Formats: sequence, C-alpha cells, structure tokens
Amino acid sequence: MTLRTASYHFRGCVCCGGASRRQFLAGLGAVGLGALGGASLLPDVAPAQGAPTLIDTHHHFYPPEYQKLWLDWEVARKQPHFPGQVAWSRAKTIEDMDRDGIKVGVLSLASTPGVWFDLPAPEASRMARACNDYAAEMVRDYPGRFGLFATLSMLDPDATLKEIEYAFDTLKADGVGLQSNYGDKWLGNPAYKPVFDELNRRKAVVYVHPLVASCCGNLSVGTFPAVIEVPHDTTRTVTSLLLGGTFARTRDIKWLFSHAGGTIPMMAARIDSFYGKRPNLKEFAPDGIVGELRRLYYDTANATSAPSIAALTKLVATSQITYGTDYPYFGMGQMKELQTLGLSPEDLKAIGSENALRLIPRLKA
Repeated sequence: MTLRTASYHFRGCVCCGGASRRQFLAGLGAVGLGALGGASLLPDVAPAQGAPTLIDTHHHFYPPEYQKLWLDWEVARKQPHFPGQVAWSRAKTIEDMDRDGIKVGVLSLASTPGVWFDLPAPEASRMARACNDYAAEMVRDYPGRFGLFATLSMLDPDATLKEIEYAFDTLKADGVGLQSNYGDKWLGNPAYKPVFDELNRRKAVVYVHPLVASCCGNLSVGTFPAVIEVPHDTTRTVTSLLLGGTFARTRDIKWLFSHAGGTIPMMAARIDSFYGKRPNLKEFAPDGIVGELRRLYYDTANATSAPSIAALTKLVATSQITYGTDYPYFGMGQMKELQTLGLSPEDLKAIGSENALRLIPRLKA
C-alpha cells in the first residue's frame, strides 16, 4: 500500500470496518497479542538444534530514523502499532535467528510504508540511502548473518539509478527490494523501464514485497485490508510485469516474489486462458504465460499451510522456492510447518537454503 493507505497489517477494522480502536485491539488479543511482542502469530517452536542452517529471504529491518518516522506516521493517523516492529532491535533479531535456526537473514525494507511517508522525492531518496547504509552496517557488524536487498525510492528515475549504482558498487548489496506498486503504478508501468533495464544489465536479484494499494485500501469485508489486498497486489504487479513485457525484456533479472506469489498459483491458468493464445504472445511471454510464471522465484512467508504449498508446487518446481518468514511481523520458526507437509528432505533443504544460495552465491562464504 502507499502511505495514503493504512499500515501494513493493522489498519483494518479501525479505518474501514467501522469497529472501534478498542474492539480492534481486543481482536488482536484474541489472536495472541502477547505473542506479537515476541514477533510471531505462529506457535513457538522448539529451539533449533546445532548450527543454524536456514536462509530467510523475507527479513525486515528498522533503522532508528525510519522507526521514528513510522511510529509518528501511524500516531498521526490514529493507527495502532505492530508490537513486533516496535520491539525490533539488532540484538533481538540475532537472538531470534539463533533460536529458530536462521543462519542468514536477507534484509529488506520493502514493507509498508516503504520510504514514502508523504515525503517529496528528494527526501524519500535520502531516506532510502540512510536505510541502505544502516543495513550495510548490520552486514559488516555481524559477519555471515545478513544479506541485503537494497531499498529504492522509485519516485525519481535518475535518483533511483544513482542508488542502484551506490547499492551494488559501494555497499555490495545482494539485490534490491521493491514494493509491488508506487502510487498505484505497478512495476510493469513503462515509467520503470530505465530502472529495470539497469537491473537487468547487472543481472540483479529483484525481491518484490506487496502492500495495499491506495486504490483498494477501503475494499473491506470486515477484515484488515492487508489480509486480502496484500496477496492480490503481488498478483497485480506480476501480471503487469508479464503483460507489459518486462519479464520478456529482462531475462537476466532473477525475480523473487513474496508470500508464495500471492494469488498467482490460483490465477495462472485464468491469466493464460485470456492471454495465452494472443498472436503476439511471444513478444511478452516467450515461454508462454505459465512458462514465464515458472521462471520466477517465490518465498514461503505466511504460505506454509498445506493448500498454499500444494498450489505453489503445482505451479513451480521446488527449485524456485525460498524460505521466507516476514520477520518481525511473524516469527522465524515456520520451517516447522513445512516439515509436516510431506516434502522430501531434499526439497526441504532446497527451500531452506540451497535455492537462496543459487540466487545469492556470496552467502556460501
């Protein structure tokens, strides 16, 4: 979502369902507000045995300056804070990683509200630089524990291209982290062509995190907008990249999408039924609609249930799936759920670390 909509998980009933703030917070308590203080909506898992081995490709971080802006922004809009984010610290992150067997967390800021904060483009670009510098410091201070998907503001093409240069050439970032849309312009919009052409030239990993688009924040059916709109926004941006020809043009980008691709596994055949027989198919989908979707990578964050994994693994091979947690919104112990789904030890190892190592070879060191 954009900064004109509500915060990532918990705007919801406060603003568009008619419930009071008190009712909203009571509802949070019903699903385990106490657990949220420990950054998890999932049951605790036993401490990991032995050395950590998992690589978490969906791992958020919060520099102090960004954290203050985020809290002030929500206070101004009378929105409740997410306890896991409020409690975030570098030390707590390492503690939680060790507990849940996470060897490396690949840092990204691409959750709501990004670096917008209703800021003008120059200030948003400055905030992106500050966040990237902070993350790079974490990578240096904790050798072997973090990777970096650098933040881009995307509001000013020239500034964005300069940040790409700085992120890769100076900070040695492992890729970039983007939002699924910026001001209701999804990533397939022609305005982003120079950015993706440069990322393609660099053969970059491009990680995409969804948010609730400003157009859709009030489409409430009695739940938080993020519950439904976040996965749908991944589908919107994937479809825009597909039909707009960005996937076809940028064959050297390695794309990684959050939350098992949102609703893409369920929508792939429907998209194909409308566009798969177009005379110009090869221009925007050289491998066909489903073939293009199978080339992408997807993480497991909040998608470790049997139906979600079944749908995803019917669309793509396990070689295209990475382990993601959405920490600190959710806990890092979600491998426990994956281990109950009948996946082979080889598949679990591939999802847990090997696929991420193919995407980011530097982490092998």
